[in-house]
Amino acid sequence: MSRVGKVDRATRESSISVQLDLDGTGQVEIDTGVPFYDHMLTAFGVHGSLDLKVQATGDVHIDAHHTVEDTAIVLGQALRQALGDKSGIRRFGDAWIPMDETLAHAAIDVSGRPYCVHLGEPEQFTSFTIGGNYPFVLTRHVFDSLSFHAQIALHVRVLHGRDPHHIAEAEYKAVARALRAATEPDPRAGGIPSTKGVL
Repeated sequence: MSRVGKVDRATRESSISVQLDLDGTGQVEIDTGVPFYDHMLTAFGVHGSLDLKVQATGDVHIDAHHTVEDTAIVLGQALRQALGDKSGIRRFGDAWIPMDETLAHAAIDVSGRPYCVHLGEPEQFTSFTIGGNYPFVLTRHVFDSLSFHAQIALHVRVLHGRDPHHIAEAEYKAVARALRAATEPDPRAGGIPSTKGVL
C-alpha cells in the first residue's frame, strides 16, 4: 500500500508544493527560501524516515512568516493524505531528543482530532531570529499548523536548553521521531487502532 501525500497550494503570499512518503528512507529535497527552515525540514525528513520534497516560494522579502506557516499547512495536509484510513498503524508515538544542553520531548496521537500543546521554550528568545532568517517564535506556528491540518494531537515540550538553534532543532527532531513511531505499521494491529473503528 502506497502511503504518499502530494499537495500544492498557492496564495498571494506563497506557492507551496509538498510530497512525502511515510515509508521512505529519509531522502529529502527542501527549498523554501528560508535557510534555517530548510535545515529544520531536512532534519524532520531524515529523522522521520520520510522521503520529503518541499518547494516553496513566498514573500520572504517582507518576512519569513507566511512562507514558513504556509509550508507547515501544506505539510500537514500531505501527511493527512498519506495516512489514508490509518489502518494498521501504531497510532501513538513519542520521542526524547537531547541536543547538547537541550532536551526536548514530543508525543503524538494520530487521532483525527487536531490539538497542539507547546511548552517550555525560554521566554528570552521570543524576539530572537536564528541565522538572520528564522524568527524563533515561528516554531510554535509550524507545529500548530502541522497538527491542525494533519489532524493529529501533538504535544511538544522543551525541558531545558540555552541555545535557540539547539532548542528548535531538538523540537523538530523529536516531532519527526514521534511521528515515525506513531505512523509505523504495527504487525499486531488488526485494522483501525481505535475502539470507535475510525480515526
